[in-house]
Amino acid sequence: MKKLKGLILSASLLLAVLFLSGCELIVFDSAGPMAQIITDVINWSLVWIGLIVVVVLALFIVFVWKYRARPDNEDYMPPQEEGNKVIEVIWTLIPIVIVVILLVPTVKSLYALEEVPAEYADQEPLVIHVTSADWKWIFSYPEENIETINYVTIPTERPVIFKLTSAGTMQSFWIPQLAGQKYTMANMETELPIVAEREGEYFGRNTSFNGEGDQEMEFSVEAVSQEDFDAWVEEVHAHAPELTEEEYYEKLQPSHLGRETYVGTHLQWINHAEH
Repeated sequence: MKKLKGLILSASLLLAVLFLSGCELIVFDSAGPMAQIITDVINWSLVWIGLIVVVVLALFIVFVWKYRARPDNEDYMPPQEEGNKVIEVIWTLIPIVIVVILLVPTVKSLYALEEVPAEYADQEPLVIHVTSADWKWIFSYPEENIETINYVTIPTERPVIFKLTSAGTMQSFWIPQLAGQKYTMANMETELPIVAEREGEYFGRNTSFNGEGDQEMEFSVEAVSQEDFDAWVEEVHAHAPELTEEEYYEKLQPSHLGRETYVGTHLQWINHAEH
């Protein structure tokens, strides 16, 4: 009996710790529709996982208590059973139903994450090329003729299309509060649409191991109003230095850099998605 109570207490504490720790994760603090889609799928999965855990623990406790060894059944020998087809069909169907329940919304969400949300589809998206390198993130604005390192400024309430590639090893681009992660790979390009619905500074990082500098390969996303974004573009053109080809190739060498801003982009010399 004491062992059973200890097991129940341990399981309860484990569930409480998992729940409370999950409440503090920034992935649950969605700042845009793409991140909200992911959060909804996570919450849907957690509800069913929690239900499964509760049912399994309840059945475990009932069976342990009901069929425990007692003084009055020490000599009991259960009869030989041939099997029960009804029960066997039920316990085969239950996992299939669970998989379907989790699979359908997940697949629908994967397709939704590849498209600009319908409520923003009529707006002209801001296109930003993202190039990963050891150990830094390079953001190129072809229309604005601006390049930044380790930070990116975007307007709120407007779709942004990140065109992802890599100048070296494969890495993973992730902004937990705005979108899911997507890989960056040399000689190819993938797209990640996002929309920031509230102003703020959001954390982003590389989630793939790519050497000793991996842990510090982070960047920030500054979501501002469209007016502030336009003012930022003007300020960059008024005060930032010109990016040179020689300087760009120096920055591609393995190193850690701070936040940097330039007029001009490396796309005029090389597009790592095409070479």
